[in-house]
Amino acid sequence: MNRMLVTTALGLFTAATATAQSTTERLIVVEDRGGASALPYYQALNPQDAGPDESSAPLPAPRIGSPAEVEAAMLPVRSARLSPGDEPRRVVRAPGLTPLFLVGDDDRSRTWLKQRRTALQELGAVGQVVNVTSPEALAALRRLAPGLTLSPASGDDLAQRLGIRHYPVLITSTGIEP
Repeated sequence: MNRMLVTTALGLFTAATATAQSTTERLIVVEDRGGASALPYYQALNPQDAGPDESSAPLPAPRIGSPAEVEAAMLPVRSARLSPGDEPRRVVRAPGLTPLFLVGDDDRSRTWLKQRRTALQELGAVGQVVNVTSPEALAALRRLAPGLTLSPASGDDLAQRLGIRHYPVLITSTGIEP
């Protein structure tokens, strides 16, 4: 109880002190644990407060590579909750869901993609490659299914939400089918 009272009093004192201070004063650093200064980020949020005599450090440029480099950095993808196998067909109610399919870099998925490619294109289905180790393996899957979008992504969250244990599988607004 005493700790809570002291914390509340300290908070009120700090608020009163901050209100009483002039708005033109600079912030006082109470503790600095090292690292890069965050000042450039704050200045970017409120540039009118920066005076002409203040030099602002340049913001770090985000590291953006080519799409292939960005995608390669996402690999390998492993979905611990999913494995190749037969997923039972079942009804779901997900109005508005864009048809989605899950595949991996395995023989079962490759065969499924070849057999279903035209139907998947007609549905406008988007593919997630839930188990793939390399850019070369991903490219080989894409060559089997030209015209389809195949993106590497873990399927663990989706598997948990929908109770899916196996792939390849097609998920539509009305059902899950192998």
